[in-house]
Amino acid sequence: MANLSQSHRILFFNTLAFMVCFACWTINGVLITFLNDRGIFEWNVVEIGWLLGIPILTGSIMRLPMGILTDKFGGKPVYCTLLILSSIPMFLLPFATNFWMFAILSFLFGMVGTSFAVGVGYTSLWYPKEWQGRALGIFGMGSSGAALTTFLAPTLLTKFSESDPENGWKWLPIIYGIALLVMGVAFLIFTQNKKIEAQSKTVKQLLQPLNSKRVWRFGLYYFLVFGSFVAFSQWLLPNFMSVYHTTLVTGGLFAALFSLPSGVIRAYGGFLSDRFGARKVMYWVLSSSVVLSFLLMFPKMEITTSGAGLLASKAGTVTSITDNQIVVGEKTYSITKEDKNAAHSRFLPSKKSWQEIVVAQNQQIQKKDLLAEGITQIHFEANMWVYLVLVILIGAAWGIGAAAVYKHIPDYFPNEVGVIGGMVGLLGGLGGFVGPIIFGYLLSTTGFWTSSWVFILIISLICLIWMHRVVVKLMKEKLPEFAKDFDHKN
Repeated sequence: MANLSQSHRILFFNTLAFMVCFACWTINGVLITFLNDRGIFEWNVVEIGWLLGIPILTGSIMRLPMGILTDKFGGKPVYCTLLILSSIPMFLLPFATNFWMFAILSFLFGMVGTSFAVGVGYTSLWYPKEWQGRALGIFGMGSSGAALTTFLAPTLLTKFSESDPENGWKWLPIIYGIALLVMGVAFLIFTQNKKIEAQSKTVKQLLQPLNSKRVWRFGLYYFLVFGSFVAFSQWLLPNFMSVYHTTLVTGGLFAALFSLPSGVIRAYGGFLSDRFGARKVMYWVLSSSVVLSFLLMFPKMEITTSGAGLLASKAGTVTSITDNQIVVGEKTYSITKEDKNAAHSRFLPSKKSWQEIVVAQNQQIQKKDLLAEGITQIHFEANMWVYLVLVILIGAAWGIGAAAVYKHIPDYFPNEVGVIGGMVGLLGGLGGFVGPIIFGYLLSTTGFWTSSWVFILIISLICLIWMHRVVVKLMKEKLPEFAKDFDHKN
């Protein structure tokens, strides 16, 4: 019990440090939007995209080497060094005066994103196998730091700018830098180092497990459940502001409502993975991602298309035209007029149809000639509150899935948790980097903000189909053994 008590203490500081790091990792999502919106810096769309993505890129590509360092030297020295050194570029950020200075400092403080690989390797050493899912799930709750940034940063920026519109924003990175520095010192004082038995392995030996196809499959899962979480943590703020015309503060609140449950529920995802098995949980997560992304991909729209027209039943001459009817010879045809006062549904698609006259007085017509063109208008409000609920649900599903993915790693790679966790985390982090870029291209190509959810639907289907094919293959090859440990093999 004493050992478990010590493990819980290490887990607490690991999770707290990860929360601080994650909050700092996503700071540009709010800060760059604010600076550009206020006209303090005039960056174009491409420059904004890079400033949003650069910290995510650094924190992603450096996860693998940081995972190796954690396996070699232990989590405490690596974590302390990361926290303290990352505070330096954060303190320097207020002195940035142009795009390149922002880009370089963003690249440097983006290293805080590697804290996940460090924390996973460090946390897993302190718990037995039956605790791995819960422990890593609780540690993953630190990703709710993104919610802290999207919830608090807009309010802080607004408050700081009231007294100093040009320079008030500079207090935000200073506060974040202080948080990193204090956390680094606390980690140094209150934690204890621990290293794995494989510390004497060469880098080549540590990288050997990366030849396994299983690692890359886990990486694709994590690309979806974690990468999408990071991407939408930044993408949802301009989404809400552009589509639903919210303020910066309200949009930040809504984005936080997505980020917070996704981060907090990871602990529950770890519990479910321990209780029912990671693969069963992943089936539920991937299926939920498919259904919810499908519901989210329908945009706020108003489509006008051809409807039921009015054709002449026999030949003749148009003798009379009014707003409501056409007379051809002795035959009278009623016209459906547009109801401009028709109410639209707030939640479901609604339509209205009418006809517009296309013939003229005294015109000679033949049988089956078009008298009035039919027009149908489909209106979909894409209610903001429904959209928000669906966003929160898919974020929660991804949070559970993130814990389930990492439940697999200590089972299959007990002596390489840092390097494997780093590789899987790298692929997931790359999802957070390329996600906003892909979303931006989809938006510019289609004109739909919800085109990003089409991309998520495709990735979700690929993950679900791949996992199911692996399960079916194993069941055919070794049914007796597989039935016994369905949740732990492959």
